[in-house]
Amino acid sequence: MGKQQPEPKLTAAEKAKVTYLVARMCKRGLAGDDVHQADLERKVERVIENARKREANRSK
Repeated sequence: MGKQQPEPKLTAAEKAKVTYLVARMCKRGLAGDDVHQADLERKVERVIENARKREANRSK
């Protein structure tokens, strides 16, 4: 794995979206261990990556 980047500060909307996605992952987790969750994990990573880009643009 590559070097892990520090977590960016999330806006209220980003926090709400991540919370919603994590809740959906938990619900799927209750259905069983063999349930596919990669799509939700990618969505969470996308929100965090967009927050990193936003912070990088703001610091310029």
